[in-house]
Amino acid sequence: MGTIAYFQFEILLNIVLMAMSFRKEILLFIFFFVAFHNIKAQVPIVKTLNGSVSGSSQGEINIFKGIPFASPPVGELRWKAPHPVANWSGVRKCISFSASPYQPKPEPFLCWSVEFIAPPEPLSEDCLYLNIWTVAKNSNERRPVFVWIYGGGLTSGSAACAIYDGEEMAKRGIVFVSINYRVGPFGFMANPELSKEQKNASGNYGIMDQIAALQWVQKNIAAFGGDPGHVTIAGQSAGSISVNALLASPLAKGLFQGAILQSGGILGSHMVASLQDAEAIGAALQKKTGAGSLEELRKKPADEILKASQSLGSMRMGLTSDGYVLPKDINAYFKEGKQNDVPVIMGWVSGDAMLFGKPDITAEKFTERAKEKYGADATEYLKIFPAKNNEQAQASQLEINLLSFAAYPAYLLAGFDNKPTFIYQSSFVPTDKPGFPNYGAFHTSEVPYALHTLHTWKRPWQKRDFDMEALMSDYWIQFIKTGYPNVSGLPVWKPYTRTEGAILEIDSVTALKPGFFKNEFEIMDKLNNGK
Repeated sequence: MGTIAYFQFEILLNIVLMAMSFRKEILLFIFFFVAFHNIKAQVPIVKTLNGSVSGSSQGEINIFKGIPFASPPVGELRWKAPHPVANWSGVRKCISFSASPYQPKPEPFLCWSVEFIAPPEPLSEDCLYLNIWTVAKNSNERRPVFVWIYGGGLTSGSAACAIYDGEEMAKRGIVFVSINYRVGPFGFMANPELSKEQKNASGNYGIMDQIAALQWVQKNIAAFGGDPGHVTIAGQSAGSISVNALLASPLAKGLFQGAILQSGGILGSHMVASLQDAEAIGAALQKKTGAGSLEELRKKPADEILKASQSLGSMRMGLTSDGYVLPKDINAYFKEGKQNDVPVIMGWVSGDAMLFGKPDITAEKFTERAKEKYGADATEYLKIFPAKNNEQAQASQLEINLLSFAAYPAYLLAGFDNKPTFIYQSSFVPTDKPGFPNYGAFHTSEVPYALHTLHTWKRPWQKRDFDMEALMSDYWIQFIKTGYPNVSGLPVWKPYTRTEGAILEIDSVTALKPGFFKNEFEIMDKLNNGK
């Protein structure tokens, strides 16, 4: 078990047929000619614990797409923890992506062109599959493993997005894995009846899917040449928030040894709802569908449930502090050092500030809110976030949005972890696409640079872009391999400490910036701790 086998039946058949009518010398020539020109026809086959899978080859890279890591979460398994995969006989062909999770029809919008978006079809609740890129030939190679978790606000997304291709990282010796998980009401609906039915879980099914995928990796990745004791998890936006949740989840202990969080975190934020609040949203959804019971709700068509969810307006489903998948008090859990403490890269792009839209606030309103919320501390707050005119107030609000969403959670995580945490801000603006608006260093724009997938994103790239791709991917790959990002020839990236407060700004000129956001973090600490 564990050796990647190759079968070339067509080659052997051709040789046998030719042997019947050609001389030995000609046969020998044909043998080598056919063998050489059919390298790409080789079919890699790996035996997993559930059965054998076949993939495809792209040069030296073996690619397996659509490997099931859990049973389809449909019918009675809707809104349940993922169940084990049923074993199969024979060889299962895994050469194309599975369906993406059921979600609103994926379409490009704003800065997110088609390369950033899930394929429009197929979409299905039957979506729990993963994909692997590897250059390893057998199970003895033990290469570092990288597991990518997509973004999409926990309501959309797919491992099949073009920019999540694993080919280039595989070329650098990484076993690249991308996974699907349930999103929207199918992945994150809590409900009073679900809480009674399952006792220890309600909501967070998408996170349980991610944990099931990591458990599958532990049991099977060695067969693909990966090291189950050397796994780094990573994600962007909702994927980053998911990675933060996995750092917090007691169910994920021992499943990974490093983490990369790109744009998003849950510490010091309002990204996690209480079980009571989450149940209320699930009850409202059930009422919208007219289902009198959980049993009836499970029988409703997926499209009806999705439409009911979309009609809830601001009542949005997401992570739930259920006391099982996630601790009841996540900040306290980290303060007590109970989290999965591993080396971390965590950061954001400067354009994350615009993720919630351009602020439309006056200086008067900004000042009024500060005084209402912070009382005697408002004077100090307004020194750090000034609002002497409308333009300044809007700039301060943008900075607050950026800090709350990604920067302050990174700062808190670095303070709680005993293992090194490396913090960055990416301010690099991709080269313009003709006829397309310039969105600056927009949310998600750094992903193709970090994953070395610019070739999947259609723009007239310049040398500056390829240089940035090399820099970011070198840092990421070094971290995946060693738990430390520094590479000879690149600016030194120090772990974040409260004393020095050094953050790496990644831009056309990349440099370590001591004390970056120091005053902002200190006032946020003071206000959050009620001091």
